[in-house]
Amino acid sequence: MHRSGTAMAWNVFKFCTALRGLGSVMILLVLGIVGVTYYALVLCNYGPALLAATGALDALVALAVLLIFHFLLVMLLWSYFSVVFTDPGGVPPNWRPDVDEERGETAPLSTTELSDTGSPRIRYCRKCNQLKPPRCHHCSVCGRCVLKMDHHCVWVVNCVGALNYKFFLLFLFYTFLETALVTLSLLPHFIAFFSDVEIPGTPGALATTFLTFGKYILCSSFFPFNSFAWKKIEDTLLKLSLSLAVLNLAFTLSVLGFMIMHVSLVSGNTTTIEAYEKKTTPFWKYDLGRKRNFAQVFGNNKWYWFIPSYSEEDLRIIPALQGLDYPVRSDFDGQGF
Repeated sequence: MHRSGTAMAWNVFKFCTALRGLGSVMILLVLGIVGVTYYALVLCNYGPALLAATGALDALVALAVLLIFHFLLVMLLWSYFSVVFTDPGGVPPNWRPDVDEERGETAPLSTTELSDTGSPRIRYCRKCNQLKPPRCHHCSVCGRCVLKMDHHCVWVVNCVGALNYKFFLLFLFYTFLETALVTLSLLPHFIAFFSDVEIPGTPGALATTFLTFGKYILCSSFFPFNSFAWKKIEDTLLKLSLSLAVLNLAFTLSVLGFMIMHVSLVSGNTTTIEAYEKKTTPFWKYDLGRKRNFAQVFGNNKWYWFIPSYSEEDLRIIPALQGLDYPVRSDFDGQGF
């Protein structure tokens, strides 16, 4: 029985490591979704609408949608690839704590305390065989310890940790805004289609619009784009509209819910893993107040809050942005988390 449990645990970790093989696939999937959205909104709808606009108001609306869409798209992709290519933070080789972070003491740790890996005052990773800085956790997918690890995200093919957590939050933020804009922009075309109002565009362009809106995905692979097949598609869309109409809204709401959850975590200066670990205690030693908690992730410079980057001054004066040193509450007595 003991050997069976050991083998099962080993297989689980092997499976986690195998998730790294999805890297290029997930990136291509994200780029594919972005590409289809761009084709539907820009090339099939608002691009031609801007060129064919007969009134100043129509041209202004189309231009505004295109400008906002391209701005959000640039920020979304910038944030996304910043998460993908930024190392979340690893433990430096031969790292040793200078003070007892777990108890908040200022006295240097002795050699005996450092060598005593069973001491509750020192966190030690048995998989990496090294000491762990405060708020550091081991990722079974990456196969290493990650500084202030929040979670491993398959969509960004990377861990979300101390050095790229802000970029991940910005990716969620701009994804929500982009999704909301696309939904509102394509909503008139969707309503017109089911109201028997004639709308411009080829069957292929209309199909792409429905794919982006979240309703064409189940029938796009069954019918070629000709007039007979389009009638079949129209009938299928009418039957599936009620059940599939919620797909795009569900995606938007799921991103919104995920973003709200992380806003709550930032306000308490905690991570997803830490929120689970400390759920039994009301005291959290890293909770410095909402303003200082926000600065621990986004920095103090307001010009950098909405871009995936930090000012040099913030990196210099806020040690938490480096992932190794975190200030604790002044009333921390070493008894809580």
